[in-house]
Amino acid sequence: MSHILANVFPAEDTIPEAYRLAQPIDQREYLIDGELKTWAGSLNPVLSPVFVKEGAGYTQKVIGSTPLLTTRESLEALDAAVKAYDLGHGYWPTRSVTERIEHVERFLAAMRQRRDEVVKLLMWEIGKTLKDSEKEFDRTCDYIVDTIKAYKDLDRNSAKLVEEQGFMAQIRRVPLGVSLCMGPYNYPLNETFTTLIPALIMGNTVIFKPAKYGVLLIRPLLEAFRDNFPKGVINIIYGRGRETVGALMESGKLDVFAFIGTNKGANDLKRLHPKPHRLKAILGLDAKNPAIVLPDADLDIAVSECITGSLSFNGQRCTALKILFIHKSLLEKFLEKFQAEVKKLKPGMPWESGVSLTPLPEPGKVEYLQALVEDARQHGAQVTNENGGESLHAFFYPAVVCPVNDKMRLYYEEQFGPVIPIVPFETDDEPIQYVVNSNFGQQVSIFGTESKRIAKYIDAFVNQVGRINVNAQSQRGPDTFPFNGRKDSAEGTLSIADALRVFSIRTLVATKSTDKNKQIISTIIHNHESAFLSTDYIF
Repeated sequence: MSHILANVFPAEDTIPEAYRLAQPIDQREYLIDGELKTWAGSLNPVLSPVFVKEGAGYTQKVIGSTPLLTTRESLEALDAAVKAYDLGHGYWPTRSVTERIEHVERFLAAMRQRRDEVVKLLMWEIGKTLKDSEKEFDRTCDYIVDTIKAYKDLDRNSAKLVEEQGFMAQIRRVPLGVSLCMGPYNYPLNETFTTLIPALIMGNTVIFKPAKYGVLLIRPLLEAFRDNFPKGVINIIYGRGRETVGALMESGKLDVFAFIGTNKGANDLKRLHPKPHRLKAILGLDAKNPAIVLPDADLDIAVSECITGSLSFNGQRCTALKILFIHKSLLEKFLEKFQAEVKKLKPGMPWESGVSLTPLPEPGKVEYLQALVEDARQHGAQVTNENGGESLHAFFYPAVVCPVNDKMRLYYEEQFGPVIPIVPFETDDEPIQYVVNSNFGQQVSIFGTESKRIAKYIDAFVNQVGRINVNAQSQRGPDTFPFNGRKDSAEGTLSIADALRVFSIRTLVATKSTDKNKQIISTIIHNHESAFLSTDYIF
C-alpha cells in the first residue's frame, strides 16, 4: 500500500467536530398528500464511502437508513398526485402564475435555512468535497431564483393578444399533468431540482423519488415541501425502484417522466407505460464525452481543462471528459504535464481543505474500474502515472491509461470514475469517426489554435452532439444555455427557460377578429372573468 492510500482514511477522533454526524439518521418519514407519514417497515441502510481507521483495520461508516416503501405506498402517492391535479381542474394547476411563484419562494426561504445539514450529508453520503457541496446547494438556490425570473418573463410575453389572418388569440403555457421526477446520485440536489422545480412551478403535480445514493440529504427539506405546497402537489417516496417506480409506470397515470440516469434504466421504465405516446419524457442519460487535443493546441490550457474535465468530483459527472484523443506529436509532452497535474491533486476526506480526490459512493465501483484497467492492460495499454489505479476500500487513485484502442472496454464504456483513457491519433478523421459512430452524443471538447482546423471539427460534430466546446472542458453551465444531447445521451432540452417549456404545453384561445368577438374578449379580460385569458402583467 502506498503512502497516499495508507493515510487517506481518518481515525474517528481526527474528524473535525463541525463535520461529524452525531449519530446515524434513521429516517422513517415520507411525504404523501401533504402529510409526513411514519414508516414502520423495513429500512435500507445508508453506507458512507468514508471508512474510519480502527487499529490495523477499517470500518465503513453507517450514517443512517431510509424507508423501503412498497408498491402500496407508491400507488398511494400516485393517487394523491392524480387527485391534486384532478384532470387539470385541481387547485394547483388552476392557480395563477403569481400564486405558484409565491409557494416556490416560500419553499426556497425554508430550504436556505437547512443549508448546513444538506451540505454535511452531501459530503458523508456521496463523498463530495465541502467546497463542491456548498456550491451545489448554492447553485440550486440560484437556479430556483432564476427559474422564477424566467417564468415571470415567459408570462409577461404571453400577456398580450395576437392578431393573424383575421383571427385574434392569446397563447399561454399550461401544465402537462402528473410528473415523476428522479435525479442522479452525483448531483442529488441540483440535477434533481432542475426538473422538480420547473415541473412544480408550471402547475404539474409531482412524485419525487430520490436517487439510490444521496438520499438522506432530502430529509431536512421534507417539512419545507410539506409546509409550502398544497396537499398532493409534491409527494416524496423511497425504496427500491422495482417495488415503487415500476408500479407507477404500469398504472398509465403518469403524464411526464423526468429521469437522469442510464439509457438502459430509462428504456426499461418507459416500456412499462401502457400508453407510451402519452408519456412526455425528459431524460439526461449516459455520455462518453471526448476531448480532442490538436497538434497546435496550447498545452497549458488543454492540460488544465482536461484535468478538471476528467477528474472533477472524481470524474463522476455525465458532462465529464471520459476519453482524451491526443495528437501523437504532442503525446509525450501532454502525458508529462497531465501526470504532473494529477500528482498535485490532494486525496482525502471531503471536509479537508484543498482536497480534490475522495472515496467513491457506489458499491462495487472500485472493482469495476479495476476490471476496466485490467482489460486495457491485456490489450496493450499501460497505467502511466505513479500510483495510478491503486485502491483501498472505496478509494480509487486516478489511473491514466495509454494507449487505448478500440479493442478495449475503456474505448466504449462510460467509466464514470477516475480512469482517464488516452487515445493517440494522427489524422483528423480518427476522432471524427469516433464521435460519429459513438452511441452517445452529449458534448465534445476541441483544443487547438488553427481556426480552419477547428472549424472543420465543428462542422463535423454539429449534427452529432448537443454542445461543442472550444478550448474548454465539457460542462452544463451556464444554466441559461441549452443542456441536451443526441443518440443515447438525452431526450428533451434543459436550461432554465427550456425546462419551463418541456414541463408545459402551449394552449390558445382564438376567435375571429369581429367587433362582437373583440367585445366579448375585452369584457372577459376587463372583468377578470377568466384565470387563463388575462393581460395582467407580472413585475
